[in-house]
Amino acid sequence: MLFKYASPASFYPLAGKLAPVFAVIALVLTAVGLYQGFIIAPTDFQQGEVYRIIFIHVPSAWMGMFIYLVMAMYACLALVFNTRLSAMMMQALAPTGAIMTAIALWTGALWGKPTWGTYWAWDARMTSTLFLLFLYFGYMALDNAIEDRRRADKAGALLVLVGVVNVPIIYFSVRWWNTLHQGATVVPGSSKMADTMLAAMMVMTFAMWAYAIAVALWRVRGIILEREKNTAWVQELLDRP
Repeated sequence: MLFKYASPASFYPLAGKLAPVFAVIALVLTAVGLYQGFIIAPTDFQQGEVYRIIFIHVPSAWMGMFIYLVMAMYACLALVFNTRLSAMMMQALAPTGAIMTAIALWTGALWGKPTWGTYWAWDARMTSTLFLLFLYFGYMALDNAIEDRRRADKAGALLVLVGVVNVPIIYFSVRWWNTLHQGATVVPGSSKMADTMLAAMMVMTFAMWAYAIAVALWRVRGIILEREKNTAWVQELLDRP
C-alpha cells in the first residue's frame, strides 16, 4: 500500500487531500497552544513573563532538528532506491526547516537578552544551531545551482547526510560542554516544568508539526508539477477544464 504512494503521480492527489486537514489542525492547535501558554500558564517565579517565549522558541528548535532528520531519511531513500519523490520531499521540507531554525535563533536571542544579558554567545548550542541554518541554506543553494536534476538530487542528498551529524551535537551540547544555554527541561519520564506549561509547549509542538506537514505537502505538489511537467498524467491534469 505504501509503495503505491512512492510514485509522484499517486502521491500528488493524496497530498492535495491531506494538506488542508493538517492546515486546519495547525490553526486549531496554535490557537489553543498560544492561549494556554500566554493566558493560562502561570508566571515563572525566576524569569517572570519573559519565559513565555519558550512556547515558540522550544517547539521551533525541535522542529528545525526534526525536519532535518526527516530530510536525512528521504536522502537515504533517494540514494538507495533512487526514488524521485524522496528527492522532491527533501526539496519541499528544506525551506520550512530553515524557517523553524531561524525562528528558534531569533526567539532565543530575544529570550537571552533579559535572561543572560546578551542576545548572542558563541556557545555550543547556539553555534551548532546556527550551523544547522547554514546547512539548510547550503542544501537549497546547491539544489538550485545544479541544472541536471538527477545530479542535484544526489548532491543534495549527500550534503544532507553529511550534515546530519550536527543534529545530535545540538541536542547533547548542553551535556557535553559547559554552555550558557540551560539544560533540558523536558526529558523522558520527568519534567522540570509545571503541567500547564508543559501542556502548552507540547500543543505548540504538535501545531508546528502539523504546519510543517501541510506546507511541505502543498510545496511538493508544486515541485511534482514542475518536475513531471512532460509526463502524460501531468499534461492530462493541466488539460482538464
